[in-house]
This record gives sequence, structure tokens and C-alpha cells, in this order.
Amino acid sequence: MELALQQAIGEFFSIDQEEALRVFHGRGHLYPGLEHVCIDWFKPLVLITAYVEMVAVKELAAQIIAADKLSQVKSIILQKRYERGAPAELLFGDELPVLIVQENRLVFEVHPGTQQNAGLFLDTRPLREWLQENSSEKNVLNLFAYTCSLSVAALAGGAVRVTNVDISKPSIKWGEKNHQLNNQELDRVKSIPHNLFRSWGRIQQYGRYDLVVIDPPTRQRGSFDVEKNYKSVLRKLSKLCNVGADIIVTVNSPFLDANFLLDQFAASLPNASFVEVIPAAPEFADKYPERGLKICHFKMA
Repeated sequence: MELALQQAIGEFFSIDQEEALRVFHGRGHLYPGLEHVCIDWFKPLVLITAYVEMVAVKELAAQIIAADKLSQVKSIILQKRYERGAPAELLFGDELPVLIVQENRLVFEVHPGTQQNAGLFLDTRPLREWLQENSSEKNVLNLFAYTCSLSVAALAGGAVRVTNVDISKPSIKWGEKNHQLNNQELDRVKSIPHNLFRSWGRIQQYGRYDLVVIDPPTRQRGSFDVEKNYKSVLRKLSKLCNVGADIIVTVNSPFLDANFLLDQFAASLPNASFVEVIPAAPEFADKYPERGLKICHFKMA
């Protein structure tokens, strides 16, 4: 096994790890020969994600078990992203299809290995921290909400109300459960489980907004393409936002850098000014940062 991978595993499991974190980020191209593997920790489960078939996967599982001096690991799952449907294989311990994990005093339900994504994107942890620190007394719009981790963070930060929009009804229901797990009242949560472009009327009913988060997939079949549709979303914000509203936008395509977001605003929302880049989680360090997650903060004039 590569030394860098051994060291990452050994260092990570040498101490008590309560929070959900990425253990090893091979996809960042900082470790030649290991670009095909990532490891995530959803206590007490280790999720190994492989993008090509791994020859030494049992050796890797054995290394994790050997490094687990505090007996934290109860399950190791291999997710085969190189196969259709991204099937999972149990390598060690018990099947744990549903877990409640911690992050920065919040908790989230995750389903590691049962579908392509576990339900919590670990690279956006700094954005959740930012929302906890900057949402006080704000009316928040969360577009492409998925399982609503960002609106959970916003309510934890004192938001007066959040509106979650996502085309997937199961994801919205999952998100409502995340709000409840954090003892957040659902009467402060408005859910719109519909196609965004057919929902502007309902979205406007709950405005105006002081903070908007736009965290789209690169491509959502039949409903959204980041290159084609970002501008049309931004054009709606002038009628939805209060003066001085914060707008947080992301793009996670390896083919689009942060300039893509700047160009989208210049063309479609010129009265919003760029404030800052919010970095992705440091565990996701990338040799080519322009290919990873980009998070930008703008402010309405």
C-alpha cells in the first residue's frame, strides 16, 4: 500500500474522531497513483470510494482495522463508483445503512453506500460553518437543497426562516428529518419539492430574502444544466432579495473555475458585488483547485 495512504489512515485513527470527515482525498491528484480512491469517516463507518477497480482493497481494510487503536470502526464499506449504480460491498463489520453523524455541533442522517451520495457533502463543511456565523435574523432561500444541510446550519445560526427548494421529494423529506434531528421547528422551514423553474411563484411568496444559497449539481437530468441555466436563476434574484442580501453560489465541475461564477454575475446580476471566496474543506486539498468545489460570496447592492 502507498505510504501516503498508510500515513493518512494511521494519523486519522490515532485519536478519537467524533465528526464526519474525509480521511483521504486521492481525487485531489496530490498522491500519484491514488487518484482513484477516497476514504470518508461517518462514525462508526469507513466508506472507501473507488473510481477504478482496486486490487488491494482487502489490504486497505486490514490497514484501517490495524490503525484503529481506539476501536472506533464498526463497519467498512467499499463503494464501486466504476460500476453502474455504484454498488457497495461490506468489507468488515456490520451493515449500517442509516447513521446519525456529527459536524460542528450539528447532526445529520447519512446513508453511506446505499446510493451514490451519502447525504452529506463533506467538502461544504466550511460553508455550513459560515452559515452558522452569518444567518442571524435572516430569511434564507436554499436552492437545490438536497438533504438541507445548509438550511440546518442557517437555522442553527439564528435564521428566522428557511425555504428549501429541490426537485427530489425524498431529499426534501430527508432534509426535514435533519431539521428535526437538530430540534429545529418545522414551522420555520418551508419546503418546495418541485422543479425550480416551475416554482418561482411559491418562492416569491416566502420572500423577500436576506440570504440566498445556490448549490446546484453540475447536471440534473431534465431540469438543470449548470452552464446553460445558472444565468436564468441569477436573473430572478433582483425581485426576490432585499437590499444588501448575501448570495452564496457554488460550482463543482472540473471544467468550470471560479471565473465562471464571476462571469455569470456580470452578465445576469451586475448589481451584485463579489465579496470573497469561501474555501472548501482543507481535507479536500487539490493539485488543481480550479477543478474542485468553488464557493463564492456576493452581496446585492
